[in-house]
Parts: sequence; structure tokens; C-alpha cells
Amino acid sequence: MGGARGDGGQTPTFVPLQRAEPGDDFTPDEYGTSNHVFTTSRVDLTGTGTAVSARYPYRAAGKLYFNIGSGTFVCSASLIKRGVIVTAAHCVTAFGGAFYSNWRFVPALAGTSAPYGTWTWAQVVVLTSYKNGTDSCAVRGIICRNDIAVIRLAPQSGAFPGTRTGWLGYGWNGYGFNTVNLALINQLGYPVSHDSGNRMQRTDSEGFVGSAASFSGNTIWGSRQTGGSSGGPEVVNLGVLAALSGGISVGAEAAFNIVVGVTSWGYTNQAVKQQGASPFTSTNIVPLVNAVCTALPAACS
Repeated sequence: MGGARGDGGQTPTFVPLQRAEPGDDFTPDEYGTSNHVFTTSRVDLTGTGTAVSARYPYRAAGKLYFNIGSGTFVCSASLIKRGVIVTAAHCVTAFGGAFYSNWRFVPALAGTSAPYGTWTWAQVVVLTSYKNGTDSCAVRGIICRNDIAVIRLAPQSGAFPGTRTGWLGYGWNGYGFNTVNLALINQLGYPVSHDSGNRMQRTDSEGFVGSAASFSGNTIWGSRQTGGSSGGPEVVNLGVLAALSGGISVGAEAAFNIVVGVTSWGYTNQAVKQQGASPFTSTNIVPLVNAVCTALPAACS
């Protein structure tokens, strides 16, 4: 479940600017008509100086480029093992359709600076139900139970990006949610409506579990992020734990930097300002990670 910090060593490169993921409405999705309060802002508070996004835990998240035919599109993703990223299934395949191609992950992208380089894919896995179009979806192909994909990255000179960036942990079956199914969600992503999709954004909002009938049991939170944020991590307990004293102790389910879902959808009506995610469960994230780790254990060590 737990993550790791990495050593922070950088291998900078530069990347081009591209379009957002397919099928997204690029208009912006505070609180909107949903009355769901949130804060969305840059991770890097200014445009100059040392980027916060290049520090742990933020540097474990990044931008994901891929191709549909000859067109280049983008989503977001995050490392959950030394050489394994998690993103949305709709960022790797059409629902009930063909796989896309040529995935490239850029951790901690800031403008055109890629401080930890660009990493290509080696293996992509999604659940069969999503790939063949039989997944349980309140809205077909959009609000689904298993809009989750795992990508094993190709090593460079025998190394994986997590050695430098570290990686986030991941939890399932309601980790981080209290007894009334509420959690504080910290969302990271690269929406094209913010800084042209070239700087990491952070959203903090209370999240709740939507109904099975209307929302396929998805997690829902307030957000201004839009297209391009899909696949970005929904994290509980984002940050670094302070040195505690005076009898202060942590609460329940207090492991830091735990991904519990990835951004899947948002309202095309910009006034609503909510997004949702398929929750991680023992029947989706666990077998997906096991599949890529079995294929190459070194990517998960």
C-alpha cells in the first residue's frame, strides 16, 4: 500500500504542448450549482523558481501523452510503483473498442520542463469488462465502475522513474473514507483549461460515494479541473507528516499519499463544478497491479 520518496535526482528534458484527451469539453467545470465547496490552484505557486511539483509527493504525478491514430492527446497519471503508473481506462482504450497507442509519461511536468525525463510504455492493462464494453456504467463508457488502467513503463538504462521521483501508495475498498462514506480528496492533474495544461493543478474537496444507480458507486468531489485531468490521482492524506509531540497522534487510516481512485469524468455543464472517479477496489486495482508486477517484478520492487 505505501509509497516511497525517491532520491530526487533529475534528468531534465523538454516536451511539446499538445491537445487534451478525446471527447472532453474544455470549458471550465469554487463552488458551483452543486454547492460542493473546493479549492483548485497551481501546485507551483509562481511561474519561476524551484518548482514545488518537482518535490515529493507531487513529483510522483505527471502528464500522460498518447496517440489516437495520428493525433496526440493528453491525460494525467501517477506512479504507484517504481515503474508502474495508474491512469483512467479511457486514456488507453475506447470503451468496448480499440486500444490507443504510444503512451509517454512525464513526471512533474512544469511548462515545457520535464525534470525527470519522459518515459515510454511497455505494458498496458485494463479490466476485460471495460475493454469489451460490458462494465457497469450509469452512463455508458463515462460513469463506470472500472475506468482504471495500469501501465508498466519501459526502463531506461535499467532504471525506472520512481527511483528518482518516488511513488504514491494506493488503497482500496474505501480506504480513507469514514463510516458515512466521506473523505478529503486531494486531486492532482493537468487540465488543459488551466495554464494550457502545462502546470500541475491541485484540488482539495470533501468527496462522497455516489449511488450505485446514478453514479456507479463513484467518488464525487467539487473541482474546477476539466479535460486533461482524467487519470490524475485522487489522494487521501497528501503531504508529509510532521514530527508530532505533546501526545498528539494520527487518526484512523492515516497512511500518507494514498491513491484511492483516478479522475474519470466531469460535468460538461461548467456551472456544476464536480468530478468523479471509479473507486479502487480489490477487484480492479489489485489484479491490474498484480498483472504488471508478475510480468516484470523489477518494476514493482
